[in-house]
Amino acid sequence: MTLFQHPAFDDHEQVAFVSDPKSGLRAVIAVHRVGPRNAMGGTRMWEYATEADGIGDALRLSQAMTYKSALAGLPFGGGKAVIFGNSGRDKTPELLRAMGAAVNRLAGHFVTGEDVGISVDDVALMRENTPHVLGGEGVDSDEPAAAGVLASIQSAAQRVWGTSDLRGRTIAVQGLGKVGYFLAQMLAEAGAHLLVADIRPDAVRRAVKELEAQEVSSEDILTQPADVFAPCALGDVLTPATVPQLKAKVVAGAANNQLSAPTVGDLLRNAGILYAPDFIANGGGLINNAALLDGYDRTRVLEDCARIGHTLTEVFELADKNNTSTNTAATGLARQRTQDL
Repeated sequence: MTLFQHPAFDDHEQVAFVSDPKSGLRAVIAVHRVGPRNAMGGTRMWEYATEADGIGDALRLSQAMTYKSALAGLPFGGGKAVIFGNSGRDKTPELLRAMGAAVNRLAGHFVTGEDVGISVDDVALMRENTPHVLGGEGVDSDEPAAAGVLASIQSAAQRVWGTSDLRGRTIAVQGLGKVGYFLAQMLAEAGAHLLVADIRPDAVRRAVKELEAQEVSSEDILTQPADVFAPCALGDVLTPATVPQLKAKVVAGAANNQLSAPTVGDLLRNAGILYAPDFIANGGGLINNAALLDGYDRTRVLEDCARIGHTLTEVFELADKNNTSTNTAATGLARQRTQDL
């Protein structure tokens, strides 16, 4: 399959392949739409099974960032960068500086920041060679991202059970990274009973101790008899094979690219499961980072994240009206809002 034939290509405006033999950097930067101001999206570092997998991930994530920005009402397009390699083994200061130089060659059309495998400290090294990065300003995006997911879960709960009150609801959280743990804390404060899983035992032990959560294995978290399944790890967790195993009535989480293919949205709908499209639910991080460009106000950021729930309500109503999946409704609405970009 060529790049232009890829299902997620979607007329990307630019795809740059980056190589720096001296540092060992190999990366791809995908810019789906530049937008009125620029394209925004994080840089992740991951050891993909194949380069094709990494390129596909960059394309899908870049496209999702455009949709995320549009549905959050932000004047940005979407982009994403992927560095090929194991972040624990291959990441060096030289590699990160080379990545900063690669971003700089795009002359501000792409603004990036932290993501999976790339920390705020890593972004600081990239900043040595480009001003077109966000992160390290003393303002984390993890809490706003979690706040947006909480608003999404509450919106879905209102739709399914007639109340946004989460007291007594059982919520299965898959992944206790920074955003996932913030979300778990918020859910515990809202009175929910938590089932948690993570590949790191220390993260699970912390949630059990601090949040009175119940430990579940990573292999079994998706199949638990929960009211809500909140995927907050890596993508492609919802597939034709896993959807029939779900017992939850709501899926809403922080992970990107939760659907292995757009048609999985129809499988969820047919199974009576309300899905909060990930590019809406996890929009809080982008809202936070966009605010860094225009005079940061934490209170306003959290208020904007709470409005993610209102956007989802609009999407749920649109899906019912058009007899489509929520993913199809959200994608259509995003495309409508980005048609002039």
